[in-house]
Amino acid sequence: MMNIQKPFSESCVQNQQAILDVLLPLLKDKKHVLEIGSGTGQHAVFFAKHMPHLIWQTSDQSMYHNGIKLWLDDADLENTRSPLAINVSTDQWPKETFDTIFSANAVHIMSWDNVVDYFKNACPLLEAEGYFILYGPFNYNGEYTSESNANFDLWLKNNDPKSCIKDFEKLNDLAEQGDMKFVDDIAMPANNRILIWQKAGK
Repeated sequence: MMNIQKPFSESCVQNQQAILDVLLPLLKDKKHVLEIGSGTGQHAVFFAKHMPHLIWQTSDQSMYHNGIKLWLDDADLENTRSPLAINVSTDQWPKETFDTIFSANAVHIMSWDNVVDYFKNACPLLEAEGYFILYGPFNYNGEYTSESNANFDLWLKNNDPKSCIKDFEKLNDLAEQGDMKFVDDIAMPANNRILIWQKAGK
């Protein structure tokens, strides 16, 4: 049997504590998180460990599942769940609902059509007063917030012409179409942000 090496992302290590500092007070009364684009699985393990009151449901495209499972198995936490196969545009989304949906460094990798599908499919799964949280770099009024983000955007487009840093205003339009209202925009290290929307109440 082929040995699979546990994947590792240095950026996860660098940003996980800063993200946790925002999530801890925000999610203190929440119970069930769906993470879209769990990647290596490092964030899921780190956040679930520090927020044991939450069930952390991982998900990603099937090709990443073995790596995610290695992190989940090694951590052996009671509040993590094996990854769901979710390509935001083509896979069947879960039937259950969640009080939080979270993604880190996922939206800029997606095409715009993927992002539209992401919001369209995720919003109905979010419970009343649930949070929709995105972490990563974002543009405002079509402008970069830093030279490093402009360089990063060029790198993204060179790797995949459909990838790019997305505009906050366009994301907010999608959120409003999904019955979510904008709550907060929090500055993070390395020219990243955390954007938070909340589903309308009952």
